[in-house]
Amino acid sequence: MKVTTKNLSETKVEVTVTLDQNDLKVAEEQAILRLSKEIHVQGFRPGKVPAEIAKKNINPNDLASTTADIAVRRTVPKAFDEAKNIPLVIPNVDIVKFVPGEILEYKAVAEIVPEIKLGDYKNLKVKREEFKAKKEDIDDVVARVRSAYAEKQVVKRAAKMDDEVVIDFEGSLNGEKFEGGVAKDFRLKLGSHQFIPGFEEGIVGHNSGDRFDLELTFPKDYHAEKLAGQKTVFNVLLKQVNEFILPELNDEFAQKCGPFKTMDDLRNDIENNLTEQNKVKSDEKFKDDLVNELVKKSKIAAPEVLIEDQIRFIKQDIEANAKAQGLSFEDYLTQTGQTEEDWKKQIKELAEARVKASLALQMVAREEKIDVEDEVEIVDAKINELKEVYKKSKEALNNLKDNNVRQDIKNRMVIEKTLNFLVELNSKAEKPEKKSK
Repeated sequence: MKVTTKNLSETKVEVTVTLDQNDLKVAEEQAILRLSKEIHVQGFRPGKVPAEIAKKNINPNDLASTTADIAVRRTVPKAFDEAKNIPLVIPNVDIVKFVPGEILEYKAVAEIVPEIKLGDYKNLKVKREEFKAKKEDIDDVVARVRSAYAEKQVVKRAAKMDDEVVIDFEGSLNGEKFEGGVAKDFRLKLGSHQFIPGFEEGIVGHNSGDRFDLELTFPKDYHAEKLAGQKTVFNVLLKQVNEFILPELNDEFAQKCGPFKTMDDLRNDIENNLTEQNKVKSDEKFKDDLVNELVKKSKIAAPEVLIEDQIRFIKQDIEANAKAQGLSFEDYLTQTGQTEEDWKKQIKELAEARVKASLALQMVAREEKIDVEDEVEIVDAKINELKEVYKKSKEALNNLKDNNVRQDIKNRMVIEKTLNFLVELNSKAEKPEKKSK
């Protein structure tokens, strides 16, 4: 077997394989054995015909095509192994020349695991960013909690921002009603930006019982394409104005919010929770920054087939989230004002970054021999956890039986262990060593 390799790109190769008489002889013997089970020769039981007799009774064209098929299947993996390339997909094979019993030449093209030149992952020089709980952050949480305890009171005055109003409205385009443009007894908090610009502002200054028209224009980037940029008229009936009465910020309020005696106790608790949340935020950003720095320091080409896979995974996540809201992927595209082609172009950069990060982390795992072979029980526990989450979906439960799912879970666990390894390694590097006296 003779093998020559041609690099078509950083992630794709063409392997040319030439097989001689000896290579084809082995393949032909296997082809005869396979085809002999399908022929009938007088005096012999099916499948028991001797090879030399079977060959005389097999259609020569069937023998030639089966021999070529077996020869290619046997030698493609060896050819790529000899060329020191790992295919990411089943190679696309094209037979160039075939003379039965003499020579077979074919070309095999495939996306391969690219050569990765890993940067110095032991000293990435990434600074951990600390997120502290600021006074304004605490004030913001207190304000939200205070709003949750606010009491509504009907008022006989003109509506103003931050009031809640109860309205009937009917929108029209050129005198015609449109879907989603009509509602009765709709409760709207002014200033919440639930409606298009000008709607909530147009209610301000009106009193209960007022009926009025609002002449507005939908934003050009409005999610419903048919309405984007269109002029509309909303006929509004203001039925009620409610004012929010906020509680006093005192110790009595703090006691309503939980096991607190004073406002200081409440603020301290909020600060502790924010500090814990910020620690998680800091840890996640540190991981992201480490991976980004690792990719930047390394030489990694992202194979197109892996980018396409990643785009498909991202799309599946969006579809799942949309489905949970009773929407389709097409609805999501409509809401974001994109075509699928536009979305794919936009998301490709993210998909490529994820592929490069994954390849870099896999290489670190290989260098450091990080694996989860000894953690079978953890993998089983994760699968059981997923079974519980998807117990109402037969399709999802069947998918969990697939060995590829188990392998995917193991791969994710390896990536997570590798990330933690990088965090520990570079956290040590981040701290300057104390000088000995």
